[in-house]
Amino acid sequence: MTALAPTLQAFVDHLAVERRLAPRTLAMYTEALARLQAAAEAAQVELRAAQVHHLRGWVAQLRGRGLAPRSIAIALAAWRGLYRWWGRQGLVAANPVDGLRPPKAPRPLPKALSVEQAVALAGHERDDTHPLLAVRDRAIVELLYGCGLRVAEVTGLDAEAGPAAAGWIDVADATAHVLGKGSKRRSVPVGSKALEALAPWLQARPQLARGDERALFVSRRGTRLSAGQLRLRLAAQAQHAGLPTHVHPHMLRHSYASHLLQSSGDLRAVQELLGHASIGTTQVYTKLDFQHLAKAYDAAHPRARRKS
Repeated sequence: MTALAPTLQAFVDHLAVERRLAPRTLAMYTEALARLQAAAEAAQVELRAAQVHHLRGWVAQLRGRGLAPRSIAIALAAWRGLYRWWGRQGLVAANPVDGLRPPKAPRPLPKALSVEQAVALAGHERDDTHPLLAVRDRAIVELLYGCGLRVAEVTGLDAEAGPAAAGWIDVADATAHVLGKGSKRRSVPVGSKALEALAPWLQARPQLARGDERALFVSRRGTRLSAGQLRLRLAAQAQHAGLPTHVHPHMLRHSYASHLLQSSGDLRAVQELLGHASIGTTQVYTKLDFQHLAKAYDAAHPRARRKS
């Protein structure tokens, strides 16, 4: 990928330092800005002088190359944020991206584990790995499924609360304080099973963590566990537990939301716990809940049984 111009890189630095966007989001925004830069160079248009018709044409080019609607939406979000940032600095008079909307695409239902699969994974103890890592991994699974945390929220947890801590767990209060998307803080309850899994890790952590490491979850080398490392460990954990599907961290968050909604029916509470800005984002789990009910109906109701 071509290096970004200094003016675009400054915006990426702003997102990383001041907005504290997750590394994955930063990577997607950087790619989107690289596309914008390439389109402007090909059209010989100065980005700060670009008009709505320029941006509309560049979006059409993305569609013509077969870019998925979601990827186009991410590109427009990055472009819109760039011009908004320039506008606050008085570098552009108007935001040419404001009126543009990405093409609509059907939203796929999130993949969630069944209650039995999630419980089996959370309670599984590996015997083929380092004992301390097994203890750590079990605590991580409990936080992903028991609290519905995002992978970045888990890896961002510090062992102790403090002014510099992005997130931490108050064991005495059974509460996790995390820094979510858009640098929004939220607090979620930590269940008894998660606290039970966390306790042995808190005792074992000093044996792995470097002396100056603040992270709650550390790697074998004693440094903060990365999102990529967590994904690999979770996939291996699920495979060792005999689950019939590839499991990734967000699947446990989906499972948390789906199972909570099935039990409570309280959509607003689930929205608050997940940290969703819009209720519409949470409503997708009502479809998963309906699928669960439909399967129960097909399996149990005498009028639902098909003739053989």
